[in-house]
Amino acid sequence: MTLFTDRALNRATLARQHLLERTDMTALRMIEHLVGMQAQSPYPPYTGLWSRLRAFRHQELAGLLTDRSAVRLLLHRGTVHLVSASDCLTLRPVMQPVIERMYVTARAVREAGDPAVIAEHTLELLDKGPMTPRELGEALGERVPDVSPRLLADVARARLALVQVPPRAVWGAGGVTRYAAAEAWLGEKLLAAGLPDVIRRYLAAFGPATVADVQAWCGLTRLREVTDAMSGLVRLSGEHGAELLDLPDAPRPDPGVPAPVRFLPDFDNAVLSHADRGRIVAEQHRKSLFLRNGIVPGSFLVDGMVAGTWRADGGVVTLSPFGRLTAPQIAELEEEGTLLAGFLAPPGKSSGVRIA
Repeated sequence: MTLFTDRALNRATLARQHLLERTDMTALRMIEHLVGMQAQSPYPPYTGLWSRLRAFRHQELAGLLTDRSAVRLLLHRGTVHLVSASDCLTLRPVMQPVIERMYVTARAVREAGDPAVIAEHTLELLDKGPMTPRELGEALGERVPDVSPRLLADVARARLALVQVPPRAVWGAGGVTRYAAAEAWLGEKLLAAGLPDVIRRYLAAFGPATVADVQAWCGLTRLREVTDAMSGLVRLSGEHGAELLDLPDAPRPDPGVPAPVRFLPDFDNAVLSHADRGRIVAEQHRKSLFLRNGIVPGSFLVDGMVAGTWRADGGVVTLSPFGRLTAPQIAELEEEGTLLAGFLAPPGKSSGVRIA
């Protein structure tokens, strides 16, 4: 097998994430290329798209949400993801075992009863219109008494593909979470994609990768059986001996290619979608990025690696580096950070960047 160094792995991943060079593809195409974007908070995907696309504007993603071309719902790892309508219909059945394992626990079944009955009640209730989690839980509580409304709502959104409808996550509009059944919202039936196709799409956006990496990204298990049966994959040897799977025609740039400064939003899948995150987060910085409370703050890349975190407050982007930076690195961060601040600043607010 061909030896693939850690630096080569970093550059290949950045190229596929379009973090080496921005692209002209549409926001919808990028969302599909990334096989969805983590979106448990409503607005981080706007920054994720801005960092990858040359001419991205807030209105492009807002329009995809309002015209139902894209939706947000529970998917990979049982977390909320932004996906295209098409991927919602085909990926949700694939991820269903992961979601049910997390939310439809033995305790939930013991307390709430048959999840299929809860799902049936939920569809009847949502047929009247979208509902907030609290409204849905309380309405279910009238049909399934003596059970926590929150538990009932959790079982419902795990058992069923429930999308969060606009104006939630629409830039400048805000709005509370309201659920609608995906099939009713999109007017089409769920139909599971094939696992080999899903794995190939993962490799196109996150590879080269081990089987453990694929499983960390989606939450599914026992995928070795699937990959062993897949034909046409390239098998590489990682610097530390791990077998890496890849697509034969996927980009694998020269390890020496320069990597520009890039800003990633909270929970970006570029830092979450591998069992071994060392390709983009150095071991000494893991605890500074993956916080104990489960929060993964926005981060910035210097020479392709996470070099610190950032936050936006009003029109100011504040950077918190993990270590010393060179003068050229600081200048590049200030230039890119100023552009990001302008993108995120509320209307009428001045924008800028500071380094803590």
